[in-house]
Amino acid sequence: MEPETSPVADADIRGRGGAEGLSRSFLRSETLLVLALSLGASALSALISFIGSVTKPGGLKHQAATLNASHAPGRPWLDLAWQLFGIASALVPVALVAHFLLRERAGGLRAIGFDRRRPGFDLSRGVGLAAVIGGSGLLLYLGARAAGANLTVVPEALPEVWWKIPVLIASAVQNAVVEEVIVVGYLVRRLGQLGWAPMAVLAASAVLRGSYHLYQGIGGFFGNMVMGVVFVLLYRRWGRVGPLVAAHALIDIVAFLGYALLAGRVGWLPTA
Repeated sequence: MEPETSPVADADIRGRGGAEGLSRSFLRSETLLVLALSLGASALSALISFIGSVTKPGGLKHQAATLNASHAPGRPWLDLAWQLFGIASALVPVALVAHFLLRERAGGLRAIGFDRRRPGFDLSRGVGLAAVIGGSGLLLYLGARAAGANLTVVPEALPEVWWKIPVLIASAVQNAVVEEVIVVGYLVRRLGQLGWAPMAVLAASAVLRGSYHLYQGIGGFFGNMVMGVVFVLLYRRWGRVGPLVAAHALIDIVAFLGYALLAGRVGWLPTA
């Protein structure tokens, strides 16, 4: 039977494990820069988008938030180039986090449990978590939209070309890696090293996750904040972001491909 945590994970969660030589001001600046280049900037962008939506005439549910849109309509090869560029560039902050964790001799992304040491554990936990979070998330979204608290989320609006499905899958994996590595593994580690209390760390991670989903509406904010609480608690229990990445990727893959297959064919799925 596999252990639930490891000494490396325990050191990570408590905020130790290799950062003794780095000052708090240095770690604070590093954390702010990583967030400014990634999900912190996304949170500010989502807030501006949300303000625009709530001040626009008409209810939120009559507006749409499109997640995977075409960047060059009618020019599939140029569109593909833009899609791949967007996915690759979004992963740069993850590479930066890996660099910082290597610099403090923590083992890179292995320090937060994003590696190939326990693939069976990561996938099995991820599948179970995706089933629970994905199902409840869909119900929450439908309820929030019906109540007028959410925009209509359009998971994909790509042209019907050969690369559509691979790009949607790659986009889902990219979302999962960026969010779980930065907003859970990295942020929990750094805030712990900065002396934050465990509850404050959990709240910061969850609120950040909710904030960069504000563009979807109030339902998107609170639903993802609850997901953030669950993911941080599980990270502390398992000591790995691997299962969280697997779960998040599966949730997004089902959402993106499900919408592509079902939009306009079933009455319960809202479309723009």
